[in-house]
Amino acid sequence: MNSIPTTPPRPFDVTAVFPQLAPLARTATRLHPRPGSPQPQDSSIGGPLLWPADEPWPHCDGPHVVDGINPAMSPAALRLERRIRAAAHGRTMTLQERETLRRIRPPRQLPLKPAAPQPYEGSIAMLPVAQLYVRDVPDLHAPDGADVLQVLWCPFDHPTMPRTALFWRSAATVTDILTTIPEPPALQFDGYLPEPCVINPEQITEYPSPMELSQELREQLANWSLWQAADTGVDSYYAPYPQEFYNGAMSVAPGWKVGGWPSWGPTDPVPRLCPTCDSKMDALLTIATFEVDDTTRSWLPSDPAEEPTTSVDYFDPRQPTAVQIGSGYKQQLYICPAAPEHPHTELMQ
Repeated sequence: MNSIPTTPPRPFDVTAVFPQLAPLARTATRLHPRPGSPQPQDSSIGGPLLWPADEPWPHCDGPHVVDGINPAMSPAALRLERRIRAAAHGRTMTLQERETLRRIRPPRQLPLKPAAPQPYEGSIAMLPVAQLYVRDVPDLHAPDGADVLQVLWCPFDHPTMPRTALFWRSAATVTDILTTIPEPPALQFDGYLPEPCVINPEQITEYPSPMELSQELREQLANWSLWQAADTGVDSYYAPYPQEFYNGAMSVAPGWKVGGWPSWGPTDPVPRLCPTCDSKMDALLTIATFEVDDTTRSWLPSDPAEEPTTSVDYFDPRQPTAVQIGSGYKQQLYICPAAPEHPHTELMQ
């Protein structure tokens, strides 16, 4: 029987130790994606969209270039490769499976001899990334008249991550659904093809990254004696840098989520301003490579071994969507609260 992924309780109430954090609390909805067979009427990651049959499918006009080292692969070929590897997990591959994999991804001869970059002419069909219904995601605030958000992207870097497109719509107005989805001829990277996943939304409370706090509060977080006096039970391993415990276990949740506080690291916190009206933008969606990492293990759901609901025999609970942004980053989407129809912005962290 499948169980619902649930975030373990935080080690203690951080606002009891640092009451200045209380007014900074925000809710976020962790999506907890798991491989499945979502339908157009479902919220999903990488699943089919409730797309009107009479509405043109989004395409990206480019530029689209595949470098001479990483060979391009079609979505169909990559899906076949994933199915074979998942089915063979824990056993020896058959000869037929090995031969199929060699056809899909021929072995490269060493030393590598990069070929000339290969441009793709014309527009390229975008891929579904997420479909989120307001009924399922408490922190998804839709414009008037809309109840579903659809996110697509171009599976090529523009310039360092996929270019995304957002569509808000009313599900009730879609009576004839597009059944044959256009697909791009190739992907720049394997991690730009999301594995179809159902979501298991869970609303949580977050606090800002230390980088967004006042200097005074950062100094308090770094004061180990305050943590000791409050009898928090935090391991003395963190004594030289208790603010790292706050950062990893008490502030911003990892993984795919809607709303909440953004994480920072490669980029210092800067206000995200609407390119149209200069309003301060809100965090909308975090597209994550990993659900947790070594510094955020306490956020791992209590039942990471949930059984998949498809024929996939194995999935990695740390990376169920198979998405990879850069070398393991997140792609954060921001939206204008004053006018959601204004262009959104993107940031890689």
